[in-house]
Amino acid sequence: MKSRIEALKEVAKANPKKIILPEGNEPRVLEAAAALTSQGIADIILIGKEDEVSKIAKDSSVSLEKIRIIEPLKYPGVEELVDTFYNLRKHKGITRSEAKGAVTGNRVYFGALLVRAGVADGFVAGASHTTSNVARAALYCLGLDRDIGVMSSSFLIELSDSSYGDNGLFIFGDCAIVPDPSPARLAGIAISSSRLYEEFFKRKPYVALLSYSTKGSARGESVEKVLKALEIIRKKAPGLDCDGELQLDAAIVPEVAKIKAPGSRVAGRANVLIFPNLDAGNIACKLVQRMGEARIVGPILQGLNKPCSDLSRGSGIQEIVDTVTATAIRV
Repeated sequence: MKSRIEALKEVAKANPKKIILPEGNEPRVLEAAAALTSQGIADIILIGKEDEVSKIAKDSSVSLEKIRIIEPLKYPGVEELVDTFYNLRKHKGITRSEAKGAVTGNRVYFGALLVRAGVADGFVAGASHTTSNVARAALYCLGLDRDIGVMSSSFLIELSDSSYGDNGLFIFGDCAIVPDPSPARLAGIAISSSRLYEEFFKRKPYVALLSYSTKGSARGESVEKVLKALEIIRKKAPGLDCDGELQLDAAIVPEVAKIKAPGSRVAGRANVLIFPNLDAGNIACKLVQRMGEARIVGPILQGLNKPCSDLSRGSGIQEIVDTVTATAIRV
């Protein structure tokens, strides 16, 4: 079967969007930008000093044809971006001078503000910046979707073993942003992740709220949190097929589901897995990537007013291409 993550490239090519890559001084990013441009997946804008970016590209034998480079201090609208950031953050005591330093000195903030201003449709960063840096830029500059109420992340997971999920396809959330979500935040993560699944694959999400317990087999504070989240989800998204608390085997293995959660519409068929905390989500994601040899895309940031994604600082060129592709489709 053809990879459905790979098939997303054809969706992106049908309507290419402008995506900002703020890390224009990173060779991997330049190679990915060239690949994305040559394949027609997205129109790429790089952030950086033009002479520096051009030299790195030349040294790496990368063509920057059809790729726009924006240098923050030379950008004609830089003062407008500074004003925007100052107005967004002045309630936190930031001065205009500090705002200018943040906007011109941090390329991720600069790129995020360009997205807010409509210069581009989304941004992807993280090849040389931490997740916390990228997440702050996204939250401060793009703003929170008040309907969801929490910024979180999802990963697209495609397993070579197609026995589970949607023929091996899953979304995992949250694996990168929220350390210990409250019930309300856990509900927001689940709703965001389910919407992302529909958005990418045009298929029905089946959402499992994971736990060490299945339907009362154990008790504890974490189990209670999951049950409270389920109550909130059923009020906010009554049409969503979501169930919990479910252990992983009950969520994805039909034979186990029949024993542990008979009658559940989700158990045994879940394709969106929601983890109770960041420890569980991050460990699970890296386990399936390294030991299960899964193809992984993300972290895709969600719960914001504009699309953007983070990258692992260890991302390869293909992972950057995949993440930009996924971000472009969300526009």
